[in-house]
Parts: sequence; structure tokens; C-alpha cells
Amino acid sequence: MIFDLVKKDVILAKRYLIFMLVFAIGAPLYIEIQTGSLSGGFLGFVITVLFVLYMLFNTVSMSEDKYQGPALLSATPYTRSALVKAKYIFILLIFVVSYIIYSITSALVPTYLPTLNILTLGISLFLIALYFGIIIPLQYQFGYEKVRYISFFAIFITPFVFPGILKWLHSNNMSLQMMLSIPQGIQDLLPFLLTILIGFLSMAISIRIYSKKDL
Repeated sequence: MIFDLVKKDVILAKRYLIFMLVFAIGAPLYIEIQTGSLSGGFLGFVITVLFVLYMLFNTVSMSEDKYQGPALLSATPYTRSALVKAKYIFILLIFVVSYIIYSITSALVPTYLPTLNILTLGISLFLIALYFGIIIPLQYQFGYEKVRYISFFAIFITPFVFPGILKWLHSNNMSLQMMLSIPQGIQDLLPFLLTILIGFLSMAISIRIYSKKDL
């Protein structure tokens, strides 16, 4: 049941899939070359994934809002809980595909695109979960039209904020690994655990909001 709903989102976003595929290959390369790979691939990966997810998720949300998707889907056998869960699985699916594309590109051009380590991948996933963990419940509560300006502003400032933070850390001889004074194994696992916590909490809030929504 949920697979069909995820497939529906993929179909709604299909007109941008090819463009996003090209973007997912070229954008990390460009960002890492411009920044001198100071972040070990983190900056290129996380900014690219944020933009890819924003474009695809926004396309799906815009299509559903335009054609009254929520109202039509509520008349189907699909539960509102399943509809919400499908959105989070869609986000996770695009993230995994983006990571696969990045890894393949990195293997082909390792000189320009560093391989992501487990901590960098975890922090990237955590930031994605944090962003959509806030945006999705807000969208269910207030609707696509009201929330799209908030999401656009957040995505727009990302390329300007992240490089500045990372350059400051680099200039002060700090790194992502040094930010947490705990054992390496726990460092590697912590972002994933926080991601799971945020994901399930956000999903529970979204389900609660959507279940009470008058469509």
C-alpha cells in the first residue's frame, strides 16, 4: 500500500528526475572544486541533496495542492497514516539514490570528489531529517501555499551559510570529527540515532495533525 503511494510521488516528480540526476552528478563536483574540498565532501553532498529533495518534494506538493490531491486520496482505501508515512519514505528514498550517485561519481573522479565517511554521511542525513522534520508537519498544519516561502528561504540561504561555517571551522583548526569529544564509534552512530528520533517524532506529529484535518 505504502509502496504505491511512494510510486505515486515518484511519478508526480518524474518531469524533473532527469534534470535532478544531472544536477546530483555535477553540483557536488562544482561545490567541492570551488571550496577546495575543505569539508571532505560534506558540503557538496548535503547542499546537493537538499536542493534535489526540495525540488522533488516541492513538485509533488505543488501538484497535489493544485489538483486537490489530499481530498481525492482521502476517498481511497489508503489511510491518512499511510499517506504521511509515504512522504517520509519518499524523502529517504531520494536521499539513498543521491548517495549512490555521489558514491559512483566519487569513485570515477576521486581527485575532485572525496568519498564520504560514515560520520559525514550521518550528519548529512541528520540535517536533511531536521529540515524536513520541521517542514512536513508545518505543511500538513498550514498547507503548501503558506509553508513554501519558509522552505524556499531556508534552502536559499543554505549555500551562503554552510561554506562560511565550514571555512571558519577550518581556519580554527577544527573539523566535523573534533566537534564531538566522544569516542569515534559513538560519534559515527549518534547522527543516525538522532535522525531516527527526529524522523519518528516528526512523523507522529504529522500523522496526528493530518488525522484531524478537515479535507
